[in-house]
Amino acid sequence: MAINFENGLGIHQYSLGIRAQRAEVLSSNIANSNTPGYKARDVDFASAMNSARSHQQGLQMSQTTDKHFDLKALSQEHVKFRVPNQPDTGDGNTVDSQQEQAAFMQNSLEYQMSLGFLESKFTGMRKAIRGD
Repeated sequence: MAINFENGLGIHQYSLGIRAQRAEVLSSNIANSNTPGYKARDVDFASAMNSARSHQQGLQMSQTTDKHFDLKALSQEHVKFRVPNQPDTGDGNTVDSQQEQAAFMQNSLEYQMSLGFLESKFTGMRKAIRGD
């Protein structure tokens, strides 16, 4: 019997990729907190996960092999500009450093949690293969 990773890992593989992408976007915001005119961005996690769920059912991408993943769920289409919580400081920058750092830390914890879920899935599959 063949192991189907798509069914075995579920949505967790996509969650991990989306959280990694969000970490990149948030770190870019933090790095540009003093850049005039820079607009803070964030990943719309809910829409990215919904997209991943819909792609998980059937891969619609043009493929050279049936083993390829559909990476549209991890594309930049879910990165949006954030509505600023603070008034404009005059330079057009919408980054709130404290908010970005808090979001980055929360995302880091959620990333670690997603890694834990994937680890438990792999542990379960390994036990099933060995017959433990």
